[in-house]
Amino acid sequence: MSQPQTPVSVLTAGTNSSAWLTAKRLRAHATIVALCLWSVYLWNLSTPGLRDRSGNLKGTDFLHFYTLGALADAQRGSDLYDMDAQAALAAQRVPPARGLKYLPLYPPQVSILFAPLAHLSYGWALAVWWMLSAAVYATCVFAVWRACPKFRGYGLTVLLLAAGFPAFFHLIAWGQASALALACLTGAFFLLRERRKFLAGLVLGCLIFKPQLGLAAAVVFLAIGAWKVIAGAMISVFAQLAAGVLYYGAAPFGRWIAVIVNVRALMPWLEPKPYQTHCLRSFWSMLIPSAGLALALYAISAIAVLWWTIALWRQQREAPLALRYCSLLLATVLIAPHLTVYDLVILAPVLLLISDWLSAQWAQRGVRILGPLLYFVYLLPLLGPLTRWTHVQLSVIAMAACVYMIWRVSPDSPVATATPVSAEKVHS
Repeated sequence: MSQPQTPVSVLTAGTNSSAWLTAKRLRAHATIVALCLWSVYLWNLSTPGLRDRSGNLKGTDFLHFYTLGALADAQRGSDLYDMDAQAALAAQRVPPARGLKYLPLYPPQVSILFAPLAHLSYGWALAVWWMLSAAVYATCVFAVWRACPKFRGYGLTVLLLAAGFPAFFHLIAWGQASALALACLTGAFFLLRERRKFLAGLVLGCLIFKPQLGLAAAVVFLAIGAWKVIAGAMISVFAQLAAGVLYYGAAPFGRWIAVIVNVRALMPWLEPKPYQTHCLRSFWSMLIPSAGLALALYAISAIAVLWWTIALWRQQREAPLALRYCSLLLATVLIAPHLTVYDLVILAPVLLLISDWLSAQWAQRGVRILGPLLYFVYLLPLLGPLTRWTHVQLSVIAMAACVYMIWRVSPDSPVATATPVSAEKVHS
């Protein structure tokens, strides 16, 4: 596909000739990142058997989903929250996985989703899951790209950026399920754009499999009184949890509730590598030695992020839906009590939607800083391991700054410019 020569870029979205990140440069950066990440990963995987060159099980977290699927296939609901029983089953089904244990946090119905994969060997099941995850990710990126009229001619740039997105790399490397969350959040955006609020709520309710990713949406839509969205989400949550109860009985559901209630005590198990987490709670806990002070700062900063996001959503007649939804996705990541690097894949729509909006707003005072901030949101997860020594997760700072700047340039902000946010008003 031929590329236009104007310096509009997917992340900076500048039409000004002085844009420091043009589409050409972004293609070069994305190509370098993608080649480095995927070539090293493929080399690491190129070993016989199910252990990679680092000695880790290929697919890592997928073993947990595979084991849950085997439990569902055997209707062993009593073992859904028994780490030892799951470890024994995993070792039986996948001998190289002997000694591996995973903290069971997913609601009961999630295991039913993976039951079909349990009929395959681990290697084939992992390959199928990789292909499904990549297909979901590609579909969501393609759908959002098609919804961004300013970037229709930048297909190659978007493709390279999508392939090199560190969050997508981690999604595949960990064998995680965050592509499903991306699908839910992307689908909800398009339904809100069509003003199908109840259906959008039904889709958002599917996030109950990762409830921390639904927290921001619940707070924001309650605050603005979006009752159709709330009703749809509640029905969806109830239906999914009821499916687990009907399949296993009530006991596993009760055990899941007990695990969620006591999850704070399980954080050492849940976050063995805190530098791989990217949210406000882990940001402060890594930076501040005092647990009480870190928790207080997390609460204060989370309230600030939610306040900016809610303020923006209350401007439904002035602020475009794309801008509001991007603020919601960033808030989803930031206020989540637990968020690992692969969950950042839900920010893929943010990179495109804000860039598309910026293309029409480049002349507005105070807007251009969003371009570099998006670039940092895209790349800074690569520097997560440095947090072991610096204790500062830079990606969290970049995301929080993005939320603030989106609010700052909104029409009703006390510091908003006199220039209208958008000539085209989008209603949800």
